[in-house]
Amino acid sequence: MSASNRTAGAVAAALLLPLAIAGPAHADEPVKPGGTPSASASTHPAPPPNMSSVGGTLLGLPGTQVKLGAGAPVLPKELSGKAWIVADAESGAVLASHNAHWRLAPASTLKMLFADTLLPKFTDEKQTHLVTARDLAGLGEGSSLVGIKEKQTYTVRDLWLGVFLRSGNDAVRVLTEMNQGVAKTVAEMNARAAELQALDTHVKSPDGYDAPGQVSSAYDLTLIARSGMQKDAFREYAATPRAAFPGEAKPGKKRETFEIQNTNRLLTGDFGIAPYQGIAGVKNGNTTHAGATFTGVAERNGRVLLVTVMNPSSKEQHAVYKEAARLLDWGFAASGKVTPVGELVAPRNVVPSARPVGGTESGAAPAPGEERPATGGPAVASAAKEEGSGGVGIALAVAGGVLVLVAGAVFLVNRRWPAGAGPGRRRSRTAAPDPDVNP
Repeated sequence: MSASNRTAGAVAAALLLPLAIAGPAHADEPVKPGGTPSASASTHPAPPPNMSSVGGTLLGLPGTQVKLGAGAPVLPKELSGKAWIVADAESGAVLASHNAHWRLAPASTLKMLFADTLLPKFTDEKQTHLVTARDLAGLGEGSSLVGIKEKQTYTVRDLWLGVFLRSGNDAVRVLTEMNQGVAKTVAEMNARAAELQALDTHVKSPDGYDAPGQVSSAYDLTLIARSGMQKDAFREYAATPRAAFPGEAKPGKKRETFEIQNTNRLLTGDFGIAPYQGIAGVKNGNTTHAGATFTGVAERNGRVLLVTVMNPSSKEQHAVYKEAARLLDWGFAASGKVTPVGELVAPRNVVPSARPVGGTESGAAPAPGEERPATGGPAVASAAKEEGSGGVGIALAVAGGVLVLVAGAVFLVNRRWPAGAGPGRRRSRTAAPDPDVNP
């Protein structure tokens, strides 16, 4: 039996486990350590009473949605995000959520949609571009930058490293101009969001910089990450902790480089945040309006989970990473012991097999004991070395500053979806730490 078939079987078996169903839990206020409402909870705007029900009706309700079965751990108390979600990346089952469809400012997590939209257009990593003043025009004040200079030449690979690692708005703007401008790129990003059924998302700025009316949701960001992680290049860039970036070229001298580090602290383990075992990306963000946002994917013991946290109110330093790690820990412990409260739907352009996604017209999760249809789409083999198990294409374990690629991993995000095969490549890992500055 092939590795992909064994993994698919394991996922199907988990879905067939008999589960004791509890009613959905509701918690309308952020909670701080100790389980009491946070001091700022009363001043925070409440989520709208009627939100989108894409993925299931429970996901459209305000508050926390979870159905605990026998032996399932309770959710962590130290959660203060305005919205969050934990989902199985392979089956699409949403294990738990909180205000999943609340439309909030996404900050630089929106760059996941930018990459998912434009990566198929710029696949030649060696393609070069001479930067002009127009390319860098319109950058927002205080934007995060990778350090791109006018009249300097960069490869497409350089630019994508700048987007993924440094959340560089300058890199985004150069690629945007290569794509014939902001208006065209924004239109294509909105069209891509609609295709993915990320219907809470409305793009105004390709780099995620705050703009009136620019919103997304924890549900949508998770959908977008799931789509992006099926692209070889997206997985590779999202999993790169450090890389060399070109400096200024000077006549008669070899062009020097400087090192850039990924601003995803669960990947690099900086500023008091420990690297999360099995982390493989994806993207973080932070602006005054949006607060801190983060979407991550991790693999452990054959399970691949996606988590998104938006705008935690906790005063805990780097709360967005700590809350994401807590949710991942809970998700791995609860997997197979909870009844899904919804699911991550497939893109509109995916032709369903015998029935609609999730087994219902509404896109809700299947009933307990109902098996999802599998159509045997191709799996993605990954490179590697250790912790062999099913999971993400480039699932990572980072310990003691050493990056380890997971052996024999497959990324069965949705077995209906095609995914190109190809091993990831190791990148430079010697950069110095750098603070979060993404917009």
